[in-house]
Amino acid sequence: MPSIPKTMRACVLEAYGKIGFRELAVPVPAPDEALCKIRAVAICGSDPKIMAGSQAKMNWPPAFPFVLGHEWAGEVAAVGEAVTGLKPGDRVAGEGHCGCGQCENCKKGDYTVCLNYGRRELGHRHYGHRDQGANAQYNAYRAKALARMPDSLDFAAGALCDTGGAALHGVELTGVTPGGVAVIYGPGPIGLCVLGIVKSMGSDQVIMVGRGHRLQTARELGADAIVDFSREDAPARILELTGGKGADEVFECSGAPAGPHDAVHSVRKGGRVALVGLYDDSAVKPLPLHKIVNEQIKIIGSKANPNVSDRVLKMLDKGVIGWRKIVSHRFPLDRYQEGVDLFVNRRDRVVKVVMEPWA
Repeated sequence: MPSIPKTMRACVLEAYGKIGFRELAVPVPAPDEALCKIRAVAICGSDPKIMAGSQAKMNWPPAFPFVLGHEWAGEVAAVGEAVTGLKPGDRVAGEGHCGCGQCENCKKGDYTVCLNYGRRELGHRHYGHRDQGANAQYNAYRAKALARMPDSLDFAAGALCDTGGAALHGVELTGVTPGGVAVIYGPGPIGLCVLGIVKSMGSDQVIMVGRGHRLQTARELGADAIVDFSREDAPARILELTGGKGADEVFECSGAPAGPHDAVHSVRKGGRVALVGLYDDSAVKPLPLHKIVNEQIKIIGSKANPNVSDRVLKMLDKGVIGWRKIVSHRFPLDRYQEGVDLFVNRRDRVVKVVMEPWA
């Protein structure tokens, strides 16, 4: 294996709204960590919010300077003395969340809702949010936050492990009705991943709600019907498409203020609504609670991607998730600000932007 340099190029959040580049020391892995060479790191919707300071209440980031980036794939460069099952040269994808492993939730496998969140001394990590992330040429990760990638899978696809994992976790919590109808609000990266997953799991009719070029991408990825909410009332159109019944499952992936409200008005009696987006409580349209109770509608909250990485990487490799249409842009890390601007302002038919630190 090539020797590991002492320093590396990193994209750093210097202050809210200020991105810079620094030469930083390459991390030395702890006994339970692996040092990874970052080959691809995707821009997540949470990254621009952290940059702008809107997530300061979450202590994201805890201090400046800070290295963002939590959706990534790369190669193991070195391992700590306690690490087994990984070796230099292994191709891996990382998870943003790494639970303490000791609390009740972690023991049940629910480590994305770890009861010791933020307590580094107990082993919790949240890479790219509370702990240094992947917008650099190297980073060290606890070995249990890494998943082996299929040899044939592109690193840019592996960087969708978190995104696709969030989609798969939401689908598994909610369920899929074989031969039934699924509605997805939001043809962003997570919604487009949900599309491929529910189709593979037996949904007969998948309806995507959105607007613009991403809605057309959903059609190209297999949506049976598309609804442009800027031109028509989405719940009314969904009822029309389902003969007045509503969908069996609705996956709200947009995070829009009206998303949960419209999702409830799109589901059948006794149906299920998954909330996979992130919401601003002060802006969300009130839910019709009487309808939810009277029609026995189940609301499922879903957070991140626990225990799904191995399976979602196989789905990416097999084409179940159409990553080639989801990853719309690839840039060198030095063009990070350009990638963020493109992503935030949705120019040039952007869906997902992947940065490549070694390009």
